[in-house]
Amino acid sequence: MTAPKPFEVSWADADVADVLRRVADYPFPVAPIEGGWGCGCDPQFLREFCAHWTGGYDWRAAVAELNRFPQFTARVEDFDLHFVHVVGEADGKRPLLLTHGWPGSHYEFWGAAERLAFPSRFGGDPADAFDLVIPSLPGFGFSSKPARPFGQRGTARLFNTLMTQVLGYDRYLAQGGDWGALVTSWLGHDHGDHVRAIHLNMLGLRPAGPPQGEEEIAWINRTTAAGDMMGAYLRLQVSKPQSIAWMGAGNPVGQAAWILERFHDWSDLRTKGLTEVYSLDQLLTNVMIYVMTGSFTTGAWYYRALIEEGGVVLPEGTRCETPTAFANFPGEALYQAPPRSLAGRAYNISRWTDLPTGGHFAAMEEPVMFADEVRAWGREADGA
Repeated sequence: MTAPKPFEVSWADADVADVLRRVADYPFPVAPIEGGWGCGCDPQFLREFCAHWTGGYDWRAAVAELNRFPQFTARVEDFDLHFVHVVGEADGKRPLLLTHGWPGSHYEFWGAAERLAFPSRFGGDPADAFDLVIPSLPGFGFSSKPARPFGQRGTARLFNTLMTQVLGYDRYLAQGGDWGALVTSWLGHDHGDHVRAIHLNMLGLRPAGPPQGEEEIAWINRTTAAGDMMGAYLRLQVSKPQSIAWMGAGNPVGQAAWILERFHDWSDLRTKGLTEVYSLDQLLTNVMIYVMTGSFTTGAWYYRALIEEGGVVLPEGTRCETPTAFANFPGEALYQAPPRSLAGRAYNISRWTDLPTGGHFAAMEEPVMFADEVRAWGREADGA
């Protein structure tokens, strides 16, 4: 374990030029004449995305934006963990760990971070401020890569060490979505002596035993059907993640298409188009984090590691006893919320909020709503 070292994102001109050349030279394959997203990434959208990539994207401005908040690396076990650390108006007294998922990145929290750390800048109460710690998962972004698949429960152990031993936060709050939700769940399950409460926008752990009652059976059937339509990525990355790695290596457009399909399918597009929810620059910066760090491969490995660690079903009669808040964003298409009866057998549910809009990438889709919800939860956690 080492003390934190300051870190800045830096992309060499030659490396970016090589990526842009590959994008410009990409031989677009034949696609169904009707287009659309039904068979994968929409071909017309991908062409427009690539045209912006090579002709409109200011990558230097993106690097400056990625360096907007203080960031560091620290050696924990076998990893150099990258993390953003914003000491806000809480001034060291109210730490909050925010954990991203796939195919997102630590950048997911950019729209909400300042609101959480400095609420008074947005007309809020300074008492609601947090000190933010926003790591990159092992094998993702600017954290170092494992030698083999490394999973979510192990990540929770690393992040608890980062918070308690590296940064000196003996007690802290934690929030996460997607893989971040499972990491945060394991933090609550395994490290409740340090984690005061957790907040999730996806419920990852499952209780042992069959579903109980018609509502739970209906949810299982609905979730299975959604997985049949949208879960091919998971089956591949859980079983043979290196297969997608071989196809993605040296192919920034292929990586982008794989990632963009998730943002399209998992975001709340009921009343908005994809580029109304996110700007092209936001989508590109997230993709570039994968491309420029070579983490497309090890990001896929993270799925295999889920199986190798034992999955998400808890032993009979056990649950995550750390107080757990759940934010139900209704545009979540694939990982919809289970019935509260099922959730309560896996978690000690202390708060359940049904939000009006937003999907899987909650902090990035609805940063203001996300920040307001997290602040409200923080007040409850402080009073518990």
